[in-house]
Amino acid sequence: MSTSYKNRPVAIGLAIASLLFIPGIHKFYLRQPAWGVLYLLIGFSPLGVIPKISSMVEALWYLAQGQHTFDQNFNSGTTLMPQPISPVSVAPAMPPVNAAQVGAVADALRQLDQLRQDGLISEYEFEQKRRQLLDRML
Repeated sequence: MSTSYKNRPVAIGLAIASLLFIPGIHKFYLRQPAWGVLYLLIGFSPLGVIPKISSMVEALWYLAQGQHTFDQNFNSGTTLMPQPISPVSVAPAMPPVNAAQVGAVADALRQLDQLRQDGLISEYEFEQKRRQLLDRML
């Protein structure tokens, strides 16, 4: 259950069931076993009302937060059910690169870097010109 998708209505139901049956069962479902054990230990002690109150508050929290926020908190940020991976992944077509242009830009970058190393231009000026050169290549 550690890598499976966590369903928000199930988590709400388990948090409510935690009030009547096994304290903290929703914590185990949501991959929080340390909290689940703590709820169990306190739930069967004279302080047993504490996990019940916490479970009710959490049920209301899960209900109020919406699916996207729930997924961010408990499903590693994935929204809705994970979609199957397509068998073929198509990369976007790259435009052909002109080798002469790449060589010219590389030479210009080397010269620009030399000017920077010699202290003739600042780091800021170097970065601005470098970006201009690279943008021309695209």
